[in-house]
Amino acid sequence: MTTESHNSNNTSNDTRITYAVQDYICLIGLNRADKRNAFDSHMIKQLSEALTQYENDANLRCALIFAHGEHFTAGLDLMELQDKWDKGAFEFAADEIDPWGIGGQLRSKPVVVAVQGTCFTAGIELMLNSDVVIASSNCNFAQMEVQRGIMPFGGATVRFVAAAGWQKAMPYLLTGKPFNVQIADRLNLVSEVVENGEEYERALTIAQEICKAAPLGVQGLLSSAQDASRNGASSALANIHSYLPPLFHSEDAREGAMAMVERRAAEFVGK
Repeated sequence: MTTESHNSNNTSNDTRITYAVQDYICLIGLNRADKRNAFDSHMIKQLSEALTQYENDANLRCALIFAHGEHFTAGLDLMELQDKWDKGAFEFAADEIDPWGIGGQLRSKPVVVAVQGTCFTAGIELMLNSDVVIASSNCNFAQMEVQRGIMPFGGATVRFVAAAGWQKAMPYLLTGKPFNVQIADRLNLVSEVVENGEEYERALTIAQEICKAAPLGVQGLLSSAQDASRNGASSALANIHSYLPPLFHSEDAREGAMAMVERRAAEFVGK
């Protein structure tokens, strides 16, 4: 097993996001623990840079987002961001990955998130824009924007409602009241709940399992699911056969068939 650690490119002197590579996995860490990993403009930029770097690295097959310290994130650093709302803090170019999937480039590869402790506002929306969420039993959540004079703008108005259903979601969105991990699980906001301290290793295990699957198949599946989420079932079903020709003619499809015949684990190369 190989691990390569380095900082994501950034314009500030400190590293609010850590970046490391372990085999086929990109490890992205929220690294502002002294502020409970609250997102300021620099941290938002660095997270986008890390996810864009992951997207553009053909050798990487899955990303794992986690947090340094006791808490995932306290949400947005409203004091630092107050004069930056209209200065591009949440604008992303066509070749940049928006961590919240509102603008920028649509990511093509999977993201797993490990969550512990406090996870407020933008943290919930980051979860909702991921593919697998492993939550510690000590997690506490709140989509509290309405308590701060604003509204959720990282996707919760759409994805929270889609996950939980209107009547289940609105009591938490309209009031901003807190809820625990058991409620988050019932609201379909997380994939699994594990004992406190086990969330990272469980998320890493799932990321490793994803990396054993055929990369092109994973990307096609993810694209079709994103199509359904954004454009509806009819659009996704109408487009689903368009993925098949390149997949069936890929080296990985031949490898998958041979592995089945030979009763061994397949070794996919992403071609």
